[in-house]
Amino acid sequence: MKAGPAREAPGPAAVSFRGVSRHFGDVRAVDGVDLDIAPGEFFAMLGPSGSGKTTCLRLIAGFEQPTAGTIAIFGQAVDGVPAYRRPVNTVFQDYALFPHMNVLDNVCYGLRIRGVPRRQRELQGREALALVKLAGMEARRPGQLSGGQRQRVALARALVVQPRVLLLDEPLGALDLKLREEMQGELKGLHRRLGLAFVFVTHDQGEALSMADRVAVFNEGRIVQVAAPEEIYERPRTRFVADFVGGSNVIAADVVKSWTGTAREASIRPEKIVLADPATLPGDRITVPATVTEVLYHGAMRRVEMRADFGPLVASIPAAGAAIGEGIAVRASFAREALHLMESA
Repeated sequence: MKAGPAREAPGPAAVSFRGVSRHFGDVRAVDGVDLDIAPGEFFAMLGPSGSGKTTCLRLIAGFEQPTAGTIAIFGQAVDGVPAYRRPVNTVFQDYALFPHMNVLDNVCYGLRIRGVPRRQRELQGREALALVKLAGMEARRPGQLSGGQRQRVALARALVVQPRVLLLDEPLGALDLKLREEMQGELKGLHRRLGLAFVFVTHDQGEALSMADRVAVFNEGRIVQVAAPEEIYERPRTRFVADFVGGSNVIAADVVKSWTGTAREASIRPEKIVLADPATLPGDRITVPATVTEVLYHGAMRRVEMRADFGPLVASIPAAGAAIGEGIAVRASFAREALHLMESA
């Protein structure tokens, strides 16, 4: 199994949603979604439980059918097309490996179902295992592997059938923190080598921001913002995005008006706030008096929770700085351009 080009040639979207909804009785799990995922793109669907992201993934896979709207994969409508006839494959959070089969047989299972001769499918299976750095593990059973190794087997099994779109349903959720961070780098490297469209579902904003080319933030069955990770983080469109992605400070419209003359809610990221004499800091700044209510140690940084006259405020400051304790009066300062005005809903 050879690595593909860096990106597929320009053409139709790898995945296209037009007015797609999926209802379960009165529940609108997906509610009028429009979306295009480019060939070769690493695309993340991010949102809390019940937001519709996993249902969208299942609609692409063919495990669910839309109540309304149309889904196309590389320009071909797939409404009513069963999962096994779509040019996609899925990696699940629980890996779904067969415990009675060895690693190679697990990887080759999809080829076996397709009627590929034994010698050819084993050759392709070994190539797929080499791609995910598991060469030499062919004879082991899933129970003899670590969680990270089992996840690699699941990846190899999905890739061996050479899908044009790889669907990843929270595949890192069962791993511990260190292994999850390692696998993020592995997935990014694999994506670069293969050039496939990756569609990655997660509720972890750190995973989405660190790996994806673009992120779609879901809430209540709809996409509330889709953009590059930097855009999502630095310029959230709505209060929901600001709160969900990175835990921003959201400032009420009347307070923002007193600072800027514009009556709109605004966000300010905790790391943009400094606790220092504003006279020693460059640029046009907004400064507010506050009282420290809580200090939480987060390794290299400290989370400082404060109470200002307009409500709570949170700053993230280097842990190596001067000690700050509860009850201390401070002056919280941030550059005026760091205040991002948001839409009303």
